[in-house]
Amino acid sequence: MAVAYLVLDDGRIFEGRSWGATGRTCGEAVFQTGMTGYQETLTDPSYHKQVVVMTAPHIGNTGVNTADNESSKIWVAGYVVRNPSSLTSNWRAENDLESELIKQEIIGIQSVDTRAITRHLRDRGSMRVGIFSDLELSREEMVVEVRKSAQMSGAYLVADVSTAKKYVVPAIGKKRFVVAALDLGIKAATPRMLSERGVEVHVMPYNSTVEDINSINPDGVFLSNGPGDPATMTQTIELVRMILAAQIPIFGICFGHQILGRALGFETYKLQFGHRGINQPVIDKNTQKVEITAHNHGFAVKAPTDAQFTTVYGPGEVTHVSLNDGVVEGLQLLDAPAFSVQYHPEAAAGPHDAAYLFDRFVDLMAKKVNA
Repeated sequence: MAVAYLVLDDGRIFEGRSWGATGRTCGEAVFQTGMTGYQETLTDPSYHKQVVVMTAPHIGNTGVNTADNESSKIWVAGYVVRNPSSLTSNWRAENDLESELIKQEIIGIQSVDTRAITRHLRDRGSMRVGIFSDLELSREEMVVEVRKSAQMSGAYLVADVSTAKKYVVPAIGKKRFVVAALDLGIKAATPRMLSERGVEVHVMPYNSTVEDINSINPDGVFLSNGPGDPATMTQTIELVRMILAAQIPIFGICFGHQILGRALGFETYKLQFGHRGINQPVIDKNTQKVEITAHNHGFAVKAPTDAQFTTVYGPGEVTHVSLNDGVVEGLQLLDAPAFSVQYHPEAAAGPHDAAYLFDRFVDLMAKKVNA
């Protein structure tokens, strides 16, 4: 195996060995704390343009399979692990992980101290990074290449990951409702969980208009997860404001939560190193119940957590807060049918503490239909 280098834009360099495809890649360095679900991470469109450092030291033992993909391809810009498994051992495996990375031309690096990298990112914050293998560049030249790459703040990435045309995921069993799901980087688990609740899901491109949405006469609108800076999503934010004015029930997650927050008049900001993993504790302020949740976000909504707030759509409140750092994790309007959470209630490969939020969305639509 060729020597490979992980190069951070503050000049720190880690030497390892190439893994997956060889070459050069750059992106935002982030760390993911999940011990399971690496395939779901790789195929989550929210990781577009990010180089993911896995904190779990042993990755790849169950291989990969088509059924667990969250989208049609691997989206990460690069993949960093300490000890990739030398053996694939799972009855569902269709390929080994490294072969899949090579097939999809995903550049990786192994045999680096991922704990040291993670501690560095926690101290210094997420930053640009490059993985270099089989390239004749000096250390100084590699640092320059990384510093020339794009930053995540101000990045408009949704157009890269959204569906080009609408498709429909039919309801399982009796159809109860129709939902327009705005694809900002949607994961396959989301429409599946809605369909299990009798919802016919129309997954629509990110640039759909209010006329496009109204054409299916939806009972609700879902705002998906996705990559990039929510401040760049001005067209979508205006669309959400029109939907709010029409009193159509809205449920947003992750990137969709940030867009709803901006539609309500709040600012969003870049977190130092973000939340990424499947072990994030969040408290429901109304019930005082603590949920262990799945996250993948580097931005957050700036909203008051100590009192109700006022918007042009009526009063609202922060419903959920991170127990690690106090970040706003949920919003709801009190006199309008709209709510959101910063995390992933579909949570493939888990945990499932927040799956009830899909039931809450269904109840919200039922209340609107029966009003």
